[in-house]
Amino acid sequence: MSDLKVTLIQPNLHWENIEANLRMFDEKIDSIKERTEVVVLPEMFSTGFSMAPERLAQKMDGSAVQWMKQKAAEKNIILTGSLIIEEDGQYWNRLIWMQPNGVYGTYNKRHLFGFGGEHEHYQAGDKRLIASVKGWKVCLTVCYDLRFPVWSRNAITPETGEPAYDVLINVANWPERRSTPWKTLIHARAIENQCYAIGVNRVGNDGNDIYHSGDSSLIDPLGEIIYRKSHEEDVFTTTLERSRLEEVRSKFPFLKDADKFQVF
Repeated sequence: MSDLKVTLIQPNLHWENIEANLRMFDEKIDSIKERTEVVVLPEMFSTGFSMAPERLAQKMDGSAVQWMKQKAAEKNIILTGSLIIEEDGQYWNRLIWMQPNGVYGTYNKRHLFGFGGEHEHYQAGDKRLIASVKGWKVCLTVCYDLRFPVWSRNAITPETGEPAYDVLINVANWPERRSTPWKTLIHARAIENQCYAIGVNRVGNDGNDIYHSGDSSLIDPLGEIIYRKSHEEDVFTTTLERSRLEEVRSKFPFLKDADKFQVF
């Protein structure tokens, strides 16, 4: 298994303006000069964290998903982030894992942010998504999921004897007023699951005048901070080293001693 090139994009989103956000991400993705393989956008990247799905939701053939498909193909990348999706009269905060050939996976956010009323507007998902790229297994989560470690718990797969995944990605709109939990939890998820953990957040004020400091982060399997950016937009590309992951897991084989949890 070879190394994996990833790009984290931390933007200041245009509130409830799909077309403006797609144009902005066009520019940011086009600005990436080095080769990359996976590009990560934040939660509800086309709108901001809005509780108005009746006005903003699109179907899976809408402009935002079509843009993801076109951009992934154009740049030969995997593009991931979450969107407001309507399906059969229900609304979902849905993460999409879009491959360059147009094939995609989906993950509906499991833990809806009741404190902000998200559960009053959206349906909760009940299935994890572990995607694959170049032999790397990637567990995909959205924002509030980060507070619930059982949902993203890594474990040795009996059939293979290998961990269920190698990289945890969390896409978020996480306010600055709770930045300490955001930074602490993404750090903890990397250590306890012996994986690379990527947290991609937004910056700036949203339409409710809630400020986001970003603090997008990349943590290695031993808890070392590879990247963290606060208070400003950024596009960051780096390489996840397979040898580092294997070294940590071989030297400290903690996952084999983990408690058994059932994730439905």
